[in-house]
Amino acid sequence: MHTALPRSCRVLLGLALASSAPWAAAADSAPVTHVDSGTLSGIHDAQTGLDEFKGIPYAAPPVGALRWKPPQPAAAWNGARSAEHFGPRCMQRPLFGDMVFRSAGMSEDCLYLNVWKPAHATAGKLPVLVYFYGGGFLGGDGSEPRYDGASLARHGIVTVTVNYRLDVFGFLAMPALTGESPAHASGNYGLLDQVAALRWVQRNIAAFGGDPAQVTIGGESAGAMSVSALMASPLSKGLMQRAIGESGAVLGNLKPGPLVLAEQQGQAYMQHVGAHSLTELRAMKADVLLKACGDKGVPEFGPILDGYFLPRPPEAIYAAGAQAHIPLLLGSNSQEGYYPYLLGKQAPTPANYRAAVQRVFGTHADEALKLYPGGDEAEVKTSGTALEGDQFIAFATRRWMDWQRKTGKAPVYYYYFDQPRPAKRDGSAGPDAGAVHSGEIEYALGDLAGNRVYAWTATDQRVSVVMEGYWANFIKTGDPNGAGLPHWPAAADKDDGVLRQVIGAETHTFIDRNAARYEFLQRFEPDAHL
Repeated sequence: MHTALPRSCRVLLGLALASSAPWAAAADSAPVTHVDSGTLSGIHDAQTGLDEFKGIPYAAPPVGALRWKPPQPAAAWNGARSAEHFGPRCMQRPLFGDMVFRSAGMSEDCLYLNVWKPAHATAGKLPVLVYFYGGGFLGGDGSEPRYDGASLARHGIVTVTVNYRLDVFGFLAMPALTGESPAHASGNYGLLDQVAALRWVQRNIAAFGGDPAQVTIGGESAGAMSVSALMASPLSKGLMQRAIGESGAVLGNLKPGPLVLAEQQGQAYMQHVGAHSLTELRAMKADVLLKACGDKGVPEFGPILDGYFLPRPPEAIYAAGAQAHIPLLLGSNSQEGYYPYLLGKQAPTPANYRAAVQRVFGTHADEALKLYPGGDEAEVKTSGTALEGDQFIAFATRRWMDWQRKTGKAPVYYYYFDQPRPAKRDGSAGPDAGAVHSGEIEYALGDLAGNRVYAWTATDQRVSVVMEGYWANFIKTGDPNGAGLPHWPAAADKDDGVLRQVIGAETHTFIDRNAARYEFLQRFEPDAHL
């Protein structure tokens, strides 16, 4: 998927949509609620029995002097603010072909969140899910249909999706920014946005029927990386009680780079766009800054080891047991990568595979081939796909699972999603060979119907019922198990492996004995980072 993009872009898909948040008088039948900034008028869906509040500002617009500043409080308003439409998506380049926007709105003024709730929920007792989109920290938005919160809300969960700053607007670091910061840090503004949204949830979610003491944070790809980082950060201590991570973590080969390197890259970026000072850079038009991000030689912006949100490497935080000690549900998919990414246009022969592995691993190639053997064409396809997926994102996810099991003092539930998406409705493509990166989202959140690209089958519907059931139970109790679902044991050592749940057409528990693969990758790529 997204083979035209570099691996670091492929790593984190996620989609984005939005529409502007206009002001309007509340209709008589519209649900009304009060948050700390003012009164909101939402939408009641009589068919689903849900209330929806969209485009809620959780922080001030990060524009002008607030560009590249930590999020500031949202301004109060008078009267009832319409919450019937999604707020604008954050500034982003059109990198992902599967992003379907429900509006054309894009702006630096993008720090909005959306809430779906059962209409009867008023007492502040329901569990809450706060979900962060994927997209490589370069794209994404909380309004994309596959993140729609209605289905989980029908399970009695108050569901929240959050916009956070992306690309250069979310992750620029420079000496001048570090120097003006009281925390002596810069970058990671997108992650600080997420912390601000979680604090908003603590203050306001009871107004929507949610319990601020029952908050689960979740996300896919960059969203999962965000969840792993939020669990490690001292700034988000106590803001969540459970966590879900779908394919990704800021560990292993995806660990954040150092602040000094990010500052150097930021300084080079400022020179590249022709600015001579931070003041000039803040005065430049957003679309000019965004366009420059695609220029040759400009690095991708993403999470960094800033010394503030992340006071030390996440690996060290988890190793010390200083992360959040909360139940964690996480896993990865059967086709996170694909063997052609490794072989290019070469045929999947053992000779071509060996040559490709030698190019990647050099003197370590023989060890790699023992762990990812390629004795015939079928084995080349299987091992090449596993190797690409591991290097891309499954390895980092595994590291998160391992550390949380060792030091997290709470149950960990580890999954392997293997349901391929079906053929496309227009006949342009048949079923996927495996479960591709991001392919689980609609199944997990109960949003198959929102994706009209694929001809979903009865099997797909059944898999979604099981997967969403696991997610809903975990959000409610910290345990995915419940009536009518195949039993899912917590990850535990057994018979030289670890217990893991296959989720797919035949959902069952198996023993994952692939630890040696990840230990090899950890030795081979100890200094790699996103």
